[in-house]
Amino acid sequence: MVERTGDPGVAGDAEGVTEALDRPLPEGVRRRVVALVADAFGGLTVTELPTQLRQYARFTPTRRAKFAGNAMAAAVESDPVFRQRIAGRLREAQRELAEAIEGGSPPAAADPVDVAAVAYVLRPAGWVKLVEAAGEEAQRASAERAGEEAARELQRLRDELAEAKAAIRHETERTRAELETARKENDVLQRKLRSAQSDVKRGAAALRKIEAELESVRSEAAASQATADTEARRLRARLGEAESALEASRRAVREGRSVEDMRLRLLLDTVLDAAQGLRRELALPPASMRPADTVDAVEPGKMTPKDIATRALSEMDPALLDQLLALPQAHLVVDGYNVTKTGYPTMPLEKQRLRLLGGLAVLAAQTGAEMTCVFDGAELAAPVLLAPPRGVRVLFSKPGVTADELIRQLVRAEPPGRPVVVVSTDREVADGVARAGARPVASALLLKRLART
Repeated sequence: MVERTGDPGVAGDAEGVTEALDRPLPEGVRRRVVALVADAFGGLTVTELPTQLRQYARFTPTRRAKFAGNAMAAAVESDPVFRQRIAGRLREAQRELAEAIEGGSPPAAADPVDVAAVAYVLRPAGWVKLVEAAGEEAQRASAERAGEEAARELQRLRDELAEAKAAIRHETERTRAELETARKENDVLQRKLRSAQSDVKRGAAALRKIEAELESVRSEAAASQATADTEARRLRARLGEAESALEASRRAVREGRSVEDMRLRLLLDTVLDAAQGLRRELALPPASMRPADTVDAVEPGKMTPKDIATRALSEMDPALLDQLLALPQAHLVVDGYNVTKTGYPTMPLEKQRLRLLGGLAVLAAQTGAEMTCVFDGAELAAPVLLAPPRGVRVLFSKPGVTADELIRQLVRAEPPGRPVVVVSTDREVADGVARAGARPVASALLLKRLART
């Protein structure tokens, strides 16, 4: 920002002297000027503000400096009235510093940048020199900081160079030590190699000796094999002669009995032919009845699982389950977790399964009935590695299929008329299998029956 003309009403103009900067305002001074204007901005009314700055009237000083910095700097430079109003607010806020600067004796302890910024706004006589002095001071401070940073960077580089040299020396020494160690290990390996080569030569000599002995043994074995083959051929010849003699003796025995057998067979054929001729003569029909069929009595019917319920047994009597399983080809389907969580719910699932399957194995051995135990696969975190007990089929439902649906599939797979008994307390399962022709029983009934085994 370059000041082109003087500000009427300031001390320099009153004396007829117009001061102006011949170079851009130093950046540090410019930022300080913007901060001073942003602070004094709030003390002015909206009508006292330039048109382009009125939209920032409600901003905080920090947001005003951030968003309207360039506009405020341009207004201070181009609008003398606005600059005079800001100068008035600045004289009220920093009275001592403003009076000292306007009196031509700025405090020695004051920051040159603050002095230059205030002088730029107030425009007293000699304000250009104060601004230029602040710029030179800022440049000098920047140069000093750059020099200090360069010195620190140079020292850092020197330190890094010293560390690199020390690391190179250390790496060189380590490499030399490793090279020396490698040479010693190479000497040891060379000695071991020569020893191994000697061992190989001795082994090759021993191998040749063993091969010679093996060839001698092979020759002896071949001779022994030839002798054994000759003896075997002689024994086979004698065995053939013995078999021929045995067959000749058997043939003689058969020929001796053949005449009597022929006479007996001829007599039997004569009797059979006479009986067949008599049946044709009398025109006798084939016998379709037996004497026992003529006796008047009530024939027993085939018992079904539904007939068992009419035999005056309680639904919780274990004898009821025994009678059901005594039906021919009975199939017992068990809702596994429904039974175990009824009887022993506090046990882990694995122990529940083992306890139930152990009881079913004993029951299968006692009754001989087919048994299938169904578990819900949805409760498993991983596939179960389980060896089913003898006589019990163990099934887990697939993902997306419940144990109840698997039980209904098993019941539907059975042929009509086969006795199927389903153990489950689930009313939906019981009703579904009952409609399919199976007999549902409660889980407590099976638990009572297993307690007797």
